Amino acid sequence: MPQIIEILLYKLTPGTGGAFFETMQSISVPLHKQNGIDVVWHGQSMHDPDGYGLIRAFADMPALEAAQSALYASEAWRAGPREAIVSRIVTATRIVIPMNADAVNGLRKQGYYAHSAGS
Repeated sequence: MPQIIEILLYKLTPGTGGAFFETMQSISVPLHKQNGIDVVWHGQSMHDPDGYGLIRAFADMPALEAAQSALYASEAWRAGPREAIVSRIVTATRIVIPMNADAVNGLRKQGYYAHSAGS
């Protein structure tokens, strides 16, 4: 079934990529899932630990808008990871594109990526 994916690319404050990944992995991604948002992939860039990507899948634009509105208006988001995430983002780029299920599953199989020291 065709669906859409949203790709978010973040440039983070220098030196905060590891903490950003930990916040995403332990708090934000579980909160996304609790709100019915399919996080396909997230992680640090292989070339820059302060570069970060987040890929989310939705049925269509109305589903994207509704799910994100509910998440970002929730007390769990505002009192939870919001400040730890937003305060570390210097720039953000967003693109929403159609993608078939096989391609989405291919992205999902990449696993999450945390840049390790010395990589």
